[in-house]
Amino acid sequence: MSGNELAAYLRGLREAVRPGDVGLPEGPRRRTPGLRRAELATLAGISVEYLTRLEQGRDRNPSAQVLGALADVLGLSFEQRLHLRHLAKMAGGDALLCSAAASSPARTVRPTLRALLDRLEPAPAVLLNRLDDVLAHTAGYALMVAALGVLDDDQPNLARYVFTDPRARAAFPEWGAVAAGRATALRLAAAMGDARAGHLVEELTITAGAGFTELLHAPPAPPATPYRERLAHPGAGELRLVVESLDLADADQRLVVYLPADETTAASLDHLTGRQPGALHAVTA
Repeated sequence: MSGNELAAYLRGLREAVRPGDVGLPEGPRRRTPGLRRAELATLAGISVEYLTRLEQGRDRNPSAQVLGALADVLGLSFEQRLHLRHLAKMAGGDALLCSAAASSPARTVRPTLRALLDRLEPAPAVLLNRLDDVLAHTAGYALMVAALGVLDDDQPNLARYVFTDPRARAAFPEWGAVAAGRATALRLAAAMGDARAGHLVEELTITAGAGFTELLHAPPAPPATPYRERLAHPGAGELRLVVESLDLADADQRLVVYLPADETTAASLDHLTGRQPGALHAVTA
């Protein structure tokens, strides 16, 4: 029945979209509501025959790319994309996302790293694994990003936040550069055979659609260390930051520390974190 549920869901989604919603003329003669199969197939870049097989339940293993393209054309919400992904996973007997069973990167944080973060207080600093899962952070980091929604999930992930949380585009004035860096890191991890990274790539291909896949396949820019980042904080204003990332190869983790790039940001971070004014010095080029 799961294959039929996927088929029925796709048909229902197609029939709920008016041609005008996707820039097509309404036309006086339509025997069925919503989009025609040929219209949806063309806009999604797939064949009508393949879409027909999906809607009839004769194909139960659509790729993440196909689902992401359909979701983009149909204008699905994040919750609808998650449901579509779940139905596809069930219809294919977990074939679509079989890498989900792969072991997750270690989330254990050794005591010395916790002690290091404590020593860094109240400077913004965060410990991440290779998938950008947030493992530990200073109180200063929470004060810098909590208002942006970065830490809202029970297990926050920076890549998922950047691509699926609508607040991310406002939080990062240079969202394209930030997103490109996250996509490149995931692509490299997946290319090295990291099954969990492959799983996250498939997830974001569906839930974020073209916004993710276009950057995933774009030529990677050479990574810079340290690099600069702008953050729009609702209370502290725009923060101009120098980001230093320290790889901990033995733990498959990295420590990321955010430093003020100018005196205005230094003063804003001092005020935001309660640090003694002037104690957090700006980094000069």
